[in-house]
Formats: sequence, C-alpha cells, structure tokens
Amino acid sequence: MQALLFLIDTVFGLYLMVVILRLWLQLVRADFYNPFSQFVVKATNFIVLPLRRIIPSIGRLDTATLVLAYAVMLTKLLLLQFIPSGQIALVPTLVLSLIFLVKEVFTLLFWILVIRALLSWFSQGRSPVEYLMHQLTEPLLSPIRRILPPMGGLDLSVLVVLIGLQFLNILFNSWFHIV
Repeated sequence: MQALLFLIDTVFGLYLMVVILRLWLQLVRADFYNPFSQFVVKATNFIVLPLRRIIPSIGRLDTATLVLAYAVMLTKLLLLQFIPSGQIALVPTLVLSLIFLVKEVFTLLFWILVIRALLSWFSQGRSPVEYLMHQLTEPLLSPIRRILPPMGGLDLSVLVVLIGLQFLNILFNSWFHIV
C-alpha cells in the first residue's frame, strides 16, 4: 500500500511540476525553442491543446494550463485519500488542492533558484537549462538587484528571494496548519 501511495505521489508530483513549468514559461515569455522548454510543451500539449478549445486564456494567463495544474493536484489528493481509506472528502479536497498547488509553486520556485545559484558557481558556459533558469527567475531577481547595493561581485538577490520564500512557506503552513 505504501509503495503505491509513493508511486502516485511521485508521478503526479512530477507531472504537476511540468505543468507548472509550462504555465511559468508562458508567463515570463521564455524561449520555447529551448530543448528543455520543448520537453515541457510536448509533455503537456496532449492535454492543454484540447483544454484550450474549451477554456480561453485571460490575457497572458493560460487558464487551460492553470486548470490542468489544479486538476492534476486534485486528482493526486483524491487518489491519496481514496486508496488507503476507500473514502473521499470532496469539498475539503477541492480547497486543499488549491492550497497545495500554491505550495507546490513555491517549492518549485525554491528549487529552481537553488539550481540557478549552483549553476552560476559551477557552469563553464551557457547551457540551455541554465539559460532557461535565468529566464524563469530574472523577473523576480532583477527588482531586488536594483534595491540591494553591489556587494563586490556577489549576487545576494537569490538569497533574499530564498529567505522570502521560506518566510512565506512558514507563514502559509501556520495559516493552514500544513505539515
């Protein structure tokens, strides 16, 4: 039973990460010819394209992809509820799905910032993944760089955003009593 729950949590979590990345790539207008972007698009197109026929975009927000992200999280939580107990609490799960989706976005942002920081220390050239990480995080980091004074070649903007994310995570957990 635990192995099945682990598998469901992992598979749905990984796919949710890809769906969130697609939405994020569209919001920052990242390079969709990047090989990593192409992977994200190809992994989600089979569901997003039919959904777009039903759910129109609102401005730059691809609501079909957002609905897909919510549906993936909802399905994950419903399966993780139903398999061990055989019961579903639908209304609380509808709300929890939204809460956990926001938490997942924060988690993904955290890890992308960590990966970007590590790549900046060890990378010897511009890899496609590094370029994409730059495109995803630069809208968050550049305003902080304008506020922080230069620190002799050290970029502390990533650290400031990571501290802010950790603060929001703790605040979010205390509001909703999430582990």
